[in-house]
Formats: sequence, C-alpha cells, structure tokens
Amino acid sequence: MWSSLLSPRGRAGFCLRGLFTMRLKTGDFQSLFSDGLNALAEVFEKHQHELRIAGGAVRDLLSGKRPEDVDFATTATPEEMKHMFQRAGIRMINNKGERHGTITARLHNENFEVTTLRVDVETDGRHAEVEFTTDWQKDAERRDLTINSMFLGLDGTLYDYFKGYEDLQNRKVRFVGSAEQRIQEDYLRILRYFRFYGRVALNPGDHDPETLAAIRKNGHGLASISGERIWVEVKKMVIGNHAAHLLELMYILELAQYIGLPPGGNVEDVKQVWKNAKDHSPKPMTILAALFQCPEEVEKMDIRLKVSREEKNLALFLVKYRQELHKSQDEPDSLKPFTDFITDSRELDSQSKLCELLKYRGEEKLLAELRTWSIPHFPISGHDLRRMGITSGKDIGATLQKLRDIWKKSGYQMDKDELLSYVKA
Repeated sequence: MWSSLLSPRGRAGFCLRGLFTMRLKTGDFQSLFSDGLNALAEVFEKHQHELRIAGGAVRDLLSGKRPEDVDFATTATPEEMKHMFQRAGIRMINNKGERHGTITARLHNENFEVTTLRVDVETDGRHAEVEFTTDWQKDAERRDLTINSMFLGLDGTLYDYFKGYEDLQNRKVRFVGSAEQRIQEDYLRILRYFRFYGRVALNPGDHDPETLAAIRKNGHGLASISGERIWVEVKKMVIGNHAAHLLELMYILELAQYIGLPPGGNVEDVKQVWKNAKDHSPKPMTILAALFQCPEEVEKMDIRLKVSREEKNLALFLVKYRQELHKSQDEPDSLKPFTDFITDSRELDSQSKLCELLKYRGEEKLLAELRTWSIPHFPISGHDLRRMGITSGKDIGATLQKLRDIWKKSGYQMDKDELLSYVKA
C-alpha cells in the first residue's frame, strides 16, 4: 500500500539534518484542491508566505484516507494573514483563535483554518502560552505524536522531522521527543496516545516500556483536565481497535481514578462485551457500561465526565436491564420479550437502547431482526370502549390493558373487531 502513495522520484525520500521528504501523489490528495483551496494558495504565494497542510490530515492522507478536516499551517503571522485577506477581499470569521495564531478565512463557501507556526513558551499541563515562529521544525517539535507532527506542501512534498512516516508504516505510536515532557505539557496527551494507538497499532501490546512508564508516572495530571475534554478522547478510544486492551491498560497504569471510571471496573466483562459488539458499531457507552456494577457508579462517572443525558441514560439502562431482561427460554430466537418491552415501555428511544443491549450480549440474530422491526399500532382506543358503554375511566384503563395483553399474545396480529369481541359491555 505504502509504495503506491509515492511518486517514482519520492520512493526513497531523502534526509537533511533530520528532515525526511518525499512526494505524495494520490487521488485523495488531489481531491482536496477545490476552488477555495486554490484561491487560498494563490493569496499566500502572492505574499511569499509558505502554506502547508498540517497534523492529522497529513497522517490520514499517508494512510490512504481522505481527511474529514484539513488544517493548515503557515509562516505568516495572524496580523499578516488579516492584511493579506483584507486586501484580497476575503471574509474572515470566528477569529476567537487569533490569540493562538489561528485565522479562519472563507472562500468559495468553504472555511479554511490557518494557524501561524508556534512554539510553547510556558505550559501548565492544560494550557500553553505560545509565541510565533517561522521554523517548521520547532512547530513540529511541540506536537504530541510523531504521526501527527508532519506537514504536506501543496505541491505534494512531505516534510517529516521526527520519523512520523516511518512510525506510520511500522504502526508505531510514539511521542515526539521525550514522552514525559510531551505529557507534562498537556496531560490529555495520555488519552490521545491511547486513542491513536487504537487507530494505528496492529497488535494490542506493542507499547514502548518507556512510554508506559511516563504515563504511569504522570497519570495524576489527568485529574486537572476537564471532564468534557477527557470524554471526547475516551469515547473515541472505546469504539476503536484494541479498546478492551486499552481500558485494561488504563487500570494497570492506575488512571481510572482520575477520569471517572469505577475503581473496581470489571475488565473481563469489558473484554467479552467488546468481542460481542465490536462488529456492530456499538455506542461508546455500550462498551463502558460493562465496567459499572451499579447505577451509583454511573452517577459518579457522569459527575466527572459530564456526558450527555442520552449517554448517561443508556448506561443506566444497560446496567439495569442486562440482568432483568432476557430472551425467552422456550423460544430463544423470538423477539417477543423485547418487542413487548418496547410496546409497554415509557423509556425514551427504547428500541435503540435494546439494540445496544443486544450488541452488549452478542445476540446478532435478534439484533438484525430488531433493527428492522417497527412498532405496530394498537388498534383500540378509549373512544372505542366508550362507544360500547364503558364510561368509568378506571374500567377503560383496565380494559385497554387486558386487550393490549391479548393483542401482544397474538403477535400483534389481532385487528380491532377481533379485540373488541373480548369486551363485555
């Protein structure tokens, strides 16, 4: 795969003072060149400022993927960019990131985020004070992982200062330079390491011992990171590759206590649930629910991570009904216990939650059937019973429940006339 990404001239690449370059020519790369990007490139070229694709988009292109988001880096300062864009009549929007060097330009109905090259002057484990530079290597040096530290010129030239391309080829996830230093600059990088390990690494246990030692030593720093930032990383990690292994490793490295996971999380259950669900696009909370022994642990997790109401309710649902709701022993392939639950339930989005429960358990056949099942319409209303002479609200409610039970036993097949035949006015 890798050789097909390069032009003939670039297969070997070359190194200059630690810099590795090669030429990239792929359809995914060429497809990025819209009218908007071409116009943006012309502005920077006219003012003699370099413009390159940065970070994750470069990693994705080298992996044979078209990136969903493309960020750009430049030698121009924010003030220089504003001057260039104003002279060209280009609209600038959402420039809250200007203090950190980012200007967003809008061309041909597309937004382009362009950030000035930076170096960290001071960090506190959460935030960084930066100053601008024109040195591409210094900017690459401040990034977290080697595979995220590369740049790609608009002519297809790759600029790789820290063997990121080699690591990507070898499916290695390494910090740029000192793992401990990178982590102490921003403790969230511990979780980014796990997330990208799940995306890149071929085997679950191929970690550098020095990296794991640095993570264990600095794990306490996660306590100072906001729950929202932690949850963004964790929920991406648990639906990636090696999720069960990575969750187990987080317990081994004593990280769980800092990020809202229960102290006695059942890692063996997670391994089984991950095996059951991984091929069926589980929601992140479907995997994590295996860690929780009781609703109180879900509540504590929510206090720390501030997950959405939908995510919290799914966790509570799975913790409760993984024990209470079972398929029929007489008819193990029947959906009836689950369809009955849906028609009776006041749970919001109960069908979707039950699909997650079936993923959790590995009930593939029932899952496939439930995904296509639609809730039938109960054909009887209170008006029908009043017309038959039943006027008491209490009697109407009891009769409706009786008829609903009969209707369920018929497999939701009985029509209105058949059901009303059971009513004695």
